[in-house]
Amino acid sequence: MTRLMCYATLALSLLGASAQAAPPPAALFFRAPDIAEAVLSPSGRQLAFTTARDAGRVGLVVLDLDSGKATRAAQYSAADVIQVQWVNEQRLVYSVLDVSAGSASADGYPGLFAIDADGTDMLPLVQRDGSRGGELGWRKLKALHPNHGLLRVPAQRDGEAADEVLMVRNDGALTPLWLNTRTGDTRPVPGDVPENAVRLMPDSRGELRAALTLRGGRLAALWRAPGRGDWQRLYEIGEFDRPPFQIEGFDDQGQLFVSHHPGDGAAAVLSRYDFERRAPEPKPLLVTPGFDFEGDVVVDSHGAALGVQFVTDAESTHWFHPALKALQKEADTPLPERVNRIQCRRCGQPDMVALVLSYSDHDPGQLWLYRAQPQGGSRWSQAGRVRNDVRPADMAAMYFERITARDGADLPVWVTRRADADGPLPAVVLVHGGPWVRGGVWSWRAEAQFLASRGYVVIEPEFRGSLGFGEAHYRAGFKQWGQAMQNDVADALKWAQAEGIASDKACIAGASYGGYSALMGLVNDPGLYRCGAAWLAVTDLELLLKGPRWVNDDTGRKMRKFRMPEMIGDLDKDAAMIVANSPVKQAARIQAPLLLAYGEADRRVPLVHGERLQKAMREAGQEPTWVTYRSEGHGFAALRNRVDFAQRLEAFLAQHLK
Repeated sequence: MTRLMCYATLALSLLGASAQAAPPPAALFFRAPDIAEAVLSPSGRQLAFTTARDAGRVGLVVLDLDSGKATRAAQYSAADVIQVQWVNEQRLVYSVLDVSAGSASADGYPGLFAIDADGTDMLPLVQRDGSRGGELGWRKLKALHPNHGLLRVPAQRDGEAADEVLMVRNDGALTPLWLNTRTGDTRPVPGDVPENAVRLMPDSRGELRAALTLRGGRLAALWRAPGRGDWQRLYEIGEFDRPPFQIEGFDDQGQLFVSHHPGDGAAAVLSRYDFERRAPEPKPLLVTPGFDFEGDVVVDSHGAALGVQFVTDAESTHWFHPALKALQKEADTPLPERVNRIQCRRCGQPDMVALVLSYSDHDPGQLWLYRAQPQGGSRWSQAGRVRNDVRPADMAAMYFERITARDGADLPVWVTRRADADGPLPAVVLVHGGPWVRGGVWSWRAEAQFLASRGYVVIEPEFRGSLGFGEAHYRAGFKQWGQAMQNDVADALKWAQAEGIASDKACIAGASYGGYSALMGLVNDPGLYRCGAAWLAVTDLELLLKGPRWVNDDTGRKMRKFRMPEMIGDLDKDAAMIVANSPVKQAARIQAPLLLAYGEADRRVPLVHGERLQKAMREAGQEPTWVTYRSEGHGFAALRNRVDFAQRLEAFLAQHLK
């Protein structure tokens, strides 16, 4: 949100704030939400949601909105339910993960299951792992191999009750097939499927409409118009070349929506595709100044495009349909200064039903139900809260700024800070991972809120190389690890100090690339930071770029050969730069206290990165604080580990900043 909008939010928070004897416990921020997913049935008469409330594990609950009866349809003692979708008014599909076992286990095959809304007739459709017993109830020879994934659940129209979903088998080539969720039987998809497909994109009815193919180092985008059997080539480029546009969505009538950069270095816009000109239409459909278009086309059960949900600093929706525009206004009026995301059924009809997720920086979210034809009383009713134990008045405000970096470049920055704080606060500069991703969106975010609750102002820069802020900002990060990218991080803190937001007490922290940046911050700017915390951190650029055979990581060979030399550095041509910007090679320059944490099963940044830096620092006479988690990969998933690390980080920061 803009700073002006945030001031209104801050004022409201101050009115409702109460003095806190102690900050909330760490578990409040990191435990599973009370409502993780919520999906309306095709008719809008039932609501399926996932929750761990009163059960320990995340299960599936179905609520009949007419009677108010709730049924716990699926609940396991050793697995958590995720990715719930309605197949029809009676049948649902979902997957499962064992989150408590750690992220290494959660990276496995989640499987696919079907069940009726009343909790009966559960059928495993895709194997979760090699087992065929236990409470997940494999039926011998019926469940498909884990190389099958769910591609699309077709939209259900009035009077329909189809039980099939569209799957895709990946055995070196992509093969779509229809799967019956009641019998487990499969049948082939009629019509031609492009050879060498690496991505298949169906419409709302499950008909293949677009595809990406890869052959001989050439990437092609294909399109098949409604009612046609032949495929039309939209473009063909080198595998690692920049595509002329990205396919963002389409409707069942054959409108294709694409995002593209209208000029060199410009931010991406959304346009319709002109098939006669074989290019995006000259006049964009949606422009988000200062931000790349990032969003989804909303299509109803009849395959009509209703609007576009997109993100700038915060999420918003541009509706095409007048009834949805009116509903958005009706939701926004009593719930101002919030994001109100609409999910509708029978959209725009006299008996429309909608579920609104309303959230803000202070509030993880409330669910509101809208029924155009209620049985009695108001059309609006509250359906639940995402996190019941989070008090919005106790949470911090998050706002977005654009500042100027030392070389004159635009630098987006997020600030999270308690509303009742007075004057400059000790700062935690929290650097996002990736690095080629977007770091933040205006919302309630557990990590930043936890740190703010401990009395810190959290500074999160969208340093050059981050996505979402224009092509020029992204490409300015190429070959700038530890250099201009790192200067952006330092400049964000210096700006916050000059503005009186942050004091001269600061630590730098982050995970993955963010952990790398935390280490290089201590190397490059020792006078700026009193301490650093790096978890899952890259420490050795040569190891990252070279990837010796004995290192068990998941970085692909093509990525190392074709992309990393351009984006990070060439092992031969940039050898001096790589050494100068590898924390393990500069370990003697890290003099501030350092907390290092790793997942022992991490395949993105293997544990050896941390072990090498620990050894180098020990040899330099500077022992870091060290912690590892046996069951974790590239991220801490188990609640016990998330809370343990948060508490260690809290104690570490308090020791050096308070």
